[in-house]
Amino acid sequence: MSKLQKIIGDVHVSKDLILLLVIGGLYSLSISLSNTFVNVYLWKQSGEFIDLGIYNLSIVIMQPITFIFAGRLAKKIDRVVVLRLGVIFLAIFFMSVLIIGGSAAKFIILLGGTLGIGYGFYWLAFNVLTFEITEPETRDFFNGFLGIMNSTAGMVGPIIAGFIISRLKNFTGYTTIFSISLLLFSGAVVLSFFLKRRPAEGDYLFKRIFNERKRDRNWKMITSAHFFQGLREGTFAFVIGVFVFIATGSELALGKFGLVNSSAAFIAYFLATRIIKKTKRKMFILMGGIFLYLSIFVILFDLSYQRLLIYAVLIAFGYPMLFVPYASITYDVIGRAWNITKARIEYIVVKEIFLNSGRIVSILGFIVAVTLFNEKQSIPILLAIVGAGHLIIYFFVRNVQLEESNIPIEKTGQKPVRKTNLVDGDSGG
Repeated sequence: MSKLQKIIGDVHVSKDLILLLVIGGLYSLSISLSNTFVNVYLWKQSGEFIDLGIYNLSIVIMQPITFIFAGRLAKKIDRVVVLRLGVIFLAIFFMSVLIIGGSAAKFIILLGGTLGIGYGFYWLAFNVLTFEITEPETRDFFNGFLGIMNSTAGMVGPIIAGFIISRLKNFTGYTTIFSISLLLFSGAVVLSFFLKRRPAEGDYLFKRIFNERKRDRNWKMITSAHFFQGLREGTFAFVIGVFVFIATGSELALGKFGLVNSSAAFIAYFLATRIIKKTKRKMFILMGGIFLYLSIFVILFDLSYQRLLIYAVLIAFGYPMLFVPYASITYDVIGRAWNITKARIEYIVVKEIFLNSGRIVSILGFIVAVTLFNEKQSIPILLAIVGAGHLIIYFFVRNVQLEESNIPIEKTGQKPVRKTNLVDGDSGG
């Protein structure tokens, strides 16, 4: 513990804080190794875009449903139990992929639903536990160190996975990577038993907080913005990785794509947190939205690997411009909302409902496009439409009015942290 004291100063770092950091690190590394490659794994078995759409639709449908249920459990039973359920379901997902093997494409709804359940439980609990386990004196350390782990995992995970998969014949490389992910999640399950139990109390105010949109204009604007955030993320989260594989036929090339994107993003987020000032948040959200939308046209009509790499760098610099100020405004709105002290879980749940609703609409549009129309013509048109989602965010947040006052803002512990293709926060595309 003495080395940590040198880093953060004379501040007490609890055992639970360290355990939560390690669990978060294991999650990031496992997802970074496997997440993008699951879609390619299914693509190699099926070769059908509609199957990828159905698989990802299953994820984004089950995730918000699980969020609602997980929120109730977190209020009525125990936050740690919810976290454990999330990690267990993620482990079950990878175990199922390994058991099903070459027939995975036949069980896409089951696999996608299991992954969505895992994400829902995990992220609800992790968000709440971050607030409860950290203190104002340790949150900078926690969020900063977790951000470093996420960024590092995002850089090394895909390239390592791509190298292993490309070197082993048939599907042996995929089996190896998914086995490693299973082991990492199994380790996280074991560690969760060492976390102090955190029983909860109080009513579950989900409906009340959902209806708060009618009373709180800022809350209505932010939830609407999250819908359009999800509109782009739903399709782009999986289709870009598959495009890279189609263009190159190489998992190693996909790993290099991830390395380039995460390396550039690491630098971009570092710069963004120092350049973006509170008074310029909305301006940077507009700039980021325009930048991210225009970046689509680099790959819209030419899917060469070189253009895809340029796109990877462009979005790596566009996302921080948008998400650093956007996350700050989001939690400022939540921090000033009605009954935030007792209903912070419900605000997180409702926010995720709107985010995943946008993802659902996006993927449904993708399924319609590839089912009813020619794929080569319809997919670029769809991307040009749903890709505007991040730009549309500005037209909602510009109407958010946060007057400075002496009213204390509830600290959520959710300072913007660089994430790597986490289904909850970063589309990866």
